[in-house]
Amino acid sequence: MQVTSTGPRTIQKAEGESVTLGCSYTASPLDTGELDIEWSVISPDTTQKDQMLMTYTSGTKYVYGNHPLANGLRFAAPDPSKGDASLSIAVLSRAHSATYQCKVKKAPGVDMHKVSLVVMVKPSVPKCWVEGGELVGEAVALHCHSARGSTPLTYTWRRESAGSIPAIATQDSVTGELKISNHSQSYAGIYLCEVNNVVGAEHCRINLKANKPPNRAAVIVGTIVGSLLLILILLVLIGLLYWKLSNRHHYEKEFSNEIRYCTAPQLQQRQQSRFKGVGSLMVR
Repeated sequence: MQVTSTGPRTIQKAEGESVTLGCSYTASPLDTGELDIEWSVISPDTTQKDQMLMTYTSGTKYVYGNHPLANGLRFAAPDPSKGDASLSIAVLSRAHSATYQCKVKKAPGVDMHKVSLVVMVKPSVPKCWVEGGELVGEAVALHCHSARGSTPLTYTWRRESAGSIPAIATQDSVTGELKISNHSQSYAGIYLCEVNNVVGAEHCRINLKANKPPNRAAVIVGTIVGSLLLILILLVLIGLLYWKLSNRHHYEKEFSNEIRYCTAPQLQQRQQSRFKGVGSLMVR
């Protein structure tokens, strides 16, 4: 008995995909016993038993349903006795990452084949954004980040319009940053960031602008004029408040003098005449 599979010993697949773990075999003319095929998961702890997944014995297929990886398992070939004992997994999850063993027995022959399956997560669609005011003559940084995906993730920036990446630009493939130290009008355009790992890739785009810096002299003049106007308004308000308080103090002082030197009838007559004067002013 000889397992003849020549595929890779380690298979990397993306979450949600399907996979077939190869296990083709050839029996010797001396192997006259009953065919027995076993698929199991090798325990990383040598003190623990391996977990049986699926068997084929006496023409009967059996899946061990008490194992969390049992869902979606089947023999790839309709009849495993024809020399193909490959295992198929329909929908991969991170839990399927393990070392699998195929053992084929037909007395007196026996052989086995191991393959490691690594299930990874594809990068999610990254987010692109610009840090800085996109002002000509200043530093500007383009950022790219994918929130989900198995590491290592690699970020690559490229320019989709108006030429290639500026020679003065520096990019970090780990953090996803593209930095331009001295921005200019010629660097404006569409930039694309691609993030990838061994099982997939995604990208995002951003339109980098080149804005003219504001007129600093005009900004300074505007700031000064605005400050002067604010000071003038404050002075006017203070003056009005002072005038109002002074009039009120003068009126209270005059009224207290009248109370001191006038008899009650005279005080009442003066108050009435004052109210009449105020009423006539309101009528006018």
